[in-house]
Amino acid sequence: MDAFLIDGELQGIEPVDVACLADIAKLLGQDTVISDEIDARDAVYFDEDCFIRGTSGRFRVDNLAPIAGRAIVVGNARGEELSNVSLSLDELKGRVAFL
Repeated sequence: MDAFLIDGELQGIEPVDVACLADIAKLLGQDTVISDEIDARDAVYFDEDCFIRGTSGRFRVDNLAPIAGRAIVVGNARGEELSNVSLSLDELKGRVAFL
């Protein structure tokens, strides 16, 4: 599936391909992955313990709580079932603030 990787340390966003939650965990480099909906079609997946680990590179998507490190934005039209992200790269860039 089409997705985007947000890297807080590099302050960048790049397209990536994921097929399942295991792919997301691998890209994040962590096993404790949780998600938060950013709209009716897409969600942001990130390391549940990102602040406990002391990870730097914080950013915020819309008005959600800040995230540290890396995150994946991918579609989730049916709960945990992944789908292609509905946002374009430019749309997502407009919704991400690096802190």
